[in-house]
Amino acid sequence: MNDHALRADDDAAPAASPGTAPPAAARPAAAGAPPGDPGARHYTAGGLVLRRFLRHRGAMVATAVLVVVVLAAFTSIGVGPVPGWWDKDVATAYDKLGDGAPTWEHPFGQDTIGKDYLALVMRGTQVSLFIAFGVGVISTVVGTVVGAVAGYFRGFLDAILMRVTDVVIIVPLLAIAAVLGRTSDGNLGLLVLALGAVLWTSLARLVRAEVLSLRERDFVLAARAVGTGPARIILRHLLPNAVGVVIVQATLTIAVAILLETSLSFLGFGVQRPDVSLGSLISEYEGAFSTRPWLFWWPGLLILAVALCVNFIGDGLRDAFDPRQTSGGTRARGPRTAALPSGKAGL
Repeated sequence: MNDHALRADDDAAPAASPGTAPPAAARPAAAGAPPGDPGARHYTAGGLVLRRFLRHRGAMVATAVLVVVVLAAFTSIGVGPVPGWWDKDVATAYDKLGDGAPTWEHPFGQDTIGKDYLALVMRGTQVSLFIAFGVGVISTVVGTVVGAVAGYFRGFLDAILMRVTDVVIIVPLLAIAAVLGRTSDGNLGLLVLALGAVLWTSLARLVRAEVLSLRERDFVLAARAVGTGPARIILRHLLPNAVGVVIVQATLTIAVAILLETSLSFLGFGVQRPDVSLGSLISEYEGAFSTRPWLFWWPGLLILAVALCVNFIGDGLRDAFDPRQTSGGTRARGPRTAALPSGKAGL
């Protein structure tokens, strides 16, 4: 190559003046950006799920309200030996002010013997949340295991597990929970196990359907071909791809557990004295609805708030894991097309 050719090349590529951006071809692509789109931002699968969840306005409001309720319940009267910021406890009967209506000293009022109702309601919220989340964990584990095993192995084992699931489903849920709750004799741990033993069926069916659709995929067939065992395939390949179904159903199970515990406590089969739950407070003071309504409304409003918040969070998680869902207030948009001028509409 001669000097004339080198000078011609230098003249063809003008140098960028100071303070001006380099040409597009010279700018490096964003880290992780797909080829051909240097300025695009790349998200991982988890990042996309989180981004869609954060854009769900209902789920965000519900999450904030639920966090406030949980913090208030566990910091106000404390937990066990850890004291809280509220200066009254659930066991002391204070001097009753009038008929026990809400005052500055007792914002939620007082019960029939003078106990501070704010402390009682916060303790009931602690117990109800413990039961709800404990039942959610147990039912999620049982339902996931049953559904995954039935969907992967199919055949005789699938038929046995699904018939057991059908038996649990056809028996009225409240009747089974009442019988099992009666045997717990007010023990919170046994009550959680009893409720968790009846709320796993819906998740088992959903996980089974998901595993049935995944077990014939190429990555599962490849894992079998190299000699991977069934347990490893289920844990490492199938369940991670069904995590969306599991998480969404787990949140909905928590809401169902709150309402079921409330029903059992209202019927006298749930939490027993000296401990309290939101359901037992409603049951104990149902007769005061017309004369002292604050004894009924405070636990009822908290049950409603927690159940609605968990349902909205579940709705947001469902929309986040399934981009086809559009109930979160943001409409799925298709590709934009340029509008043709009116004079060229027929072209």
